Amino acid sequence: MKAGWQMKKLGEVCEVIAGQSPEGKYFNSEMRGLPFYQGKKEFSEKFLGEPTTWTTETTKEARQGDVLMSVRAPVGPVNFATQRICIGRGLAAIRATEVIDRDYLFNFLLKHESEVVGNTGAVFNSINKTQIENILIPIPPLPEQQRIVAILDEAFEGIATAVANAKKNLNNARELFESTVQSVFANKGDGWEEKRFDEICVLQRGFDLPTHSRNEGNYPLVSSNGITDKIDLWKVKAPGVVTGRSGTIGNVHFIEEDYWPLNTALYVKEFYGNYERCIYYFLKQFDLGKYRSGAGVPTLNRNNVHSEMVWFSKAITEQQRIVAKLDELSAETKKLEAIYQQKLTALDALKKSILNQAFAGEL
Repeated sequence: MKAGWQMKKLGEVCEVIAGQSPEGKYFNSEMRGLPFYQGKKEFSEKFLGEPTTWTTETTKEARQGDVLMSVRAPVGPVNFATQRICIGRGLAAIRATEVIDRDYLFNFLLKHESEVVGNTGAVFNSINKTQIENILIPIPPLPEQQRIVAILDEAFEGIATAVANAKKNLNNARELFESTVQSVFANKGDGWEEKRFDEICVLQRGFDLPTHSRNEGNYPLVSSNGITDKIDLWKVKAPGVVTGRSGTIGNVHFIEEDYWPLNTALYVKEFYGNYERCIYYFLKQFDLGKYRSGAGVPTLNRNNVHSEMVWFSKAITEQQRIVAKLDELSAETKKLEAIYQQKLTALDALKKSILNQAFAGEL
């Protein structure tokens, strides 16, 4: 260890407060009492999100500036408390003493959040107060802690900007492709005609297949989310076009092998001689989501879609030209997505590398 640094247990340099939930009768949404937080789902990037629940009975309390750790499913993620709050069983508050900088503490726990080991349970994993107190942390002199924090803040600010730019470019690439698909079918050319939807293609509900009847094979099993498995049975000849009937509505999948569409999906039963991949792009730009219904699990009623009047090219050569153009753009979009995703992965690795150097005394 670097000269002047000491290895301490967290309980020696911090106070750990295990959360405890009040009885349900004390909860309210009228901002009476203290804001109540239960677990990681209420975390934002670094600070707690806006409260949605308050309690008039305070059990365990965290102060502004306390580091909060998720202690149940998942174990380890951390956030800062932005005000005085009541914490439930899913959280622990870790309060820095005068020998440790709270931002140094936060960054240390951030580095190790995926490594925190608790108790493996039948329902969920957890970590208790004693186990948190026994976590070992390197403690340099306070001025060195503050120097490390200043360097990390500057580095992370730059990384955050780069991440935001990469995500923006990634979204722009996807939006450009989607808008191009929409414009192709909005700008009708010569030879286009208006017909009922079910004169262009017919959607059909998929088929039941219980889990116990599924055996591993080479044929795609397709749900509303796309290919979920490979089985030894097929129901529909390729090529196929599938979209969600219940659950996920609006995603469209092109299937290049004979396949089995599940009952959560709708597949194109009849193409009427149209180019199958052109039907795929046609459905991608068609707003299937607006036909969803149901208060619980959203469901797409194909009969409502079938009656819609739509425009479509009647010439196969024009359909093939459209597909060639969109396939080319799709390939370029995927290249860009791969580049931006690589950048995001590299930036995440850079952040982890900087944290590793920081707590090894090598920053």
